[in-house]
Amino acid sequence: MIQSYDLAIIGGGIVGLTLAASLADSHLSIALIEGTTAKKLDDAVIGRVSAISFASQTLFEKLGIWPLLNKQRITPYDTMKVWDQDSAAKIEFNAKQVAHEQLGYIVENEQIEHALLQSVEKQSNVTFYCPDQLTNLAVGEGENWLTLESNESLTAKLVVAADGANSWIRNKADIPLVSWDYDHHAIVATIKTELPHQQCARQIFTPQGPLAFLPLFEQNLCSIVWSVPPEKAEFLMALSNSEFNKQLTRAFDNRLGACEVNSARQSFPLTMRYARDFAKHRIALIGDAAHTIHPLAGQGLNLGLLDALSLAQTLNANNEMDKDIGMYPHLRQFERWRKSEALQMIASMELLKRVFEGNNPVQKGLRDFALNITDKFTPLKTQFVKQAMGLTGELPNIVK
Repeated sequence: MIQSYDLAIIGGGIVGLTLAASLADSHLSIALIEGTTAKKLDDAVIGRVSAISFASQTLFEKLGIWPLLNKQRITPYDTMKVWDQDSAAKIEFNAKQVAHEQLGYIVENEQIEHALLQSVEKQSNVTFYCPDQLTNLAVGEGENWLTLESNESLTAKLVVAADGANSWIRNKADIPLVSWDYDHHAIVATIKTELPHQQCARQIFTPQGPLAFLPLFEQNLCSIVWSVPPEKAEFLMALSNSEFNKQLTRAFDNRLGACEVNSARQSFPLTMRYARDFAKHRIALIGDAAHTIHPLAGQGLNLGLLDALSLAQTLNANNEMDKDIGMYPHLRQFERWRKSEALQMIASMELLKRVFEGNNPVQKGLRDFALNITDKFTPLKTQFVKQAMGLTGELPNIVK
């Protein structure tokens, strides 16, 4: 028997689950299709983390997700320090500059996903197909026809791609992609530091790329994101822990004393992606399926969460007006909205990357001047703080 739904969400990660959670009070029936079984939460292991902006934290509060997180594993940070290696150029951001207690929170991705799953599993309007995956998609005039690996057949008025950077849906729908290789790899690891982080997020710009230390729930524990060229990444990944520790401590200007790697090291290639279409007839893209950006400002997940929330707002509005939620004209507002926000973020990240890469004396002098001027010019610095907190741009109603 073919099951019919209003909405099929492909991908049960943080962004896909957030979309489902945002539609908890709607009358829309939802199929959520995820290819992997949910992992058991292991508090002994620190996985990959994300910097959750004030806007995203507000979203999770409103959806009832924030109280489900392990409070002992949430790290608020109220200060951010950025400096250029081998110069006096620096800038410091503080939450007090915008009358807030925190700039944001560092939270493990698995903690967020687990809390979302706890909530969405209780929704009566969501049916899980997990572990299962899509093997065929036929887009019709009035609905989509989906075939799963388990031989289940479904129909849905709208299919939402929340299936990551290498989206199967995006490829199947022949949506062109603008992309370029950043020619950098990000090395991610948990680091024990000699000095306490004091709830401060730190980032140094080196000639080879930025290195960020994100504070974790213990004062001497940080998560690093070290962006370097591929050959440098290969060199660093091949080092013993003790040699890696020396390289890391030196690269970070010894700001937190001696560093000691406290987890396995992982390396990921960095690529910018921007889908030409965020929506087509009966298809919508959110999160990494629509865009990926450089991690130097930690805004990738926040951008995806706002995609999910914006789409939910659009679907609810269309449904209340008895509009077909899958028709492209009814998705155009969402597409224009999120394409504009994503493009602005991509442009900002590209500008930052280009300004701070390299060690040309003229370029270095200009960026040193720009950093120091920005640090002293309060209105400009305040604008940067608001952007980092997710308080700028066209926000969904729930987080305004």
